Amino acid sequence: METQTKPKSYFELNNIARSPTLQTVLMVENFIKENNGEFKKTELFNNLPKKVMWQTFQVIMEYLEDINKIIFEKDGTIVYIWNPELYEKIKNRSAIKI
Repeated sequence: METQTKPKSYFELNNIARSPTLQTVLMVENFIKENNGEFKKTELFNNLPKKVMWQTFQVIMEYLEDINKIIFEKDGTIVYIWNPELYEKIKNRSAIKI
């Protein structure tokens, strides 16, 4: 039985990729949230409030997708899907372990 391995991340494949600071991750995440569904990846990158290296941006986008905060629509548009209100409603359920 073959086991599928997860493809290597952009960070693992790119020697010049930088580890983003928390401030940079939050800046990108908040920009996506505020402009939900308006930009594709390159457009988003070009419209960020502060300049970020492309490699760092790639690492951030991969991270946000991995933790289920964003998805990419078929046309490449980025959609913010994290729902803190839903989290607040369900976090105290006995079946949920925090």
